Amino acid sequence: MVIKKANILSCSLFGILGLLLFAPIAESQTPFDVTECGAGSSTVAYQSKEISIASIDLKGLIFSHHENKVFNNCTFHVVAIAKTEDGKRRSDSYWKIMDPDGDIIIAEVVVLGPEKTMKLLHGTGKWKGIKGEAKGKTSAIGKMIEPGTIQSCSRYVGTFELQK
Repeated sequence: MVIKKANILSCSLFGILGLLLFAPIAESQTPFDVTECGAGSSTVAYQSKEISIASIDLKGLIFSHHENKVFNNCTFHVVAIAKTEDGKRRSDSYWKIMDPDGDIIIAEVVVLGPEKTMKLLHGTGKWKGIKGEAKGKTSAIGKMIEPGTIQSCSRYVGTFELQK
């Protein structure tokens, strides 16, 4: 009976210790849910039936759907290279995201077909040490207002943490 109580107490202590050790990790993850809408230009470097290569330059605004309003009213500038080969789309883009205070986040977005993966790579000011990831999808594509332009929106849902 004494051994059984000791085992229960021991397991309880290890459980509490585990919660204390891992709670800061779980608490350091901040969720975000944003839509970015951008407009800009696309320059086709090569186009054929089989393959198309283009550069993309976009600027726009981000707004938050999450109650924490993280990244709300941030502006951004994106540079990208896009390839469509045999009907399959891929693009690699790099983002400069600036918050209303002027602090910067650098992100990378890889698009494979309809799927988008954003990685937060670097930050300045309050975003120094930022790391995170989000999944996204295009939510709207406008008709070209002029040849060689792009107008679109995408929604991203993910988490980030600030490493000290």
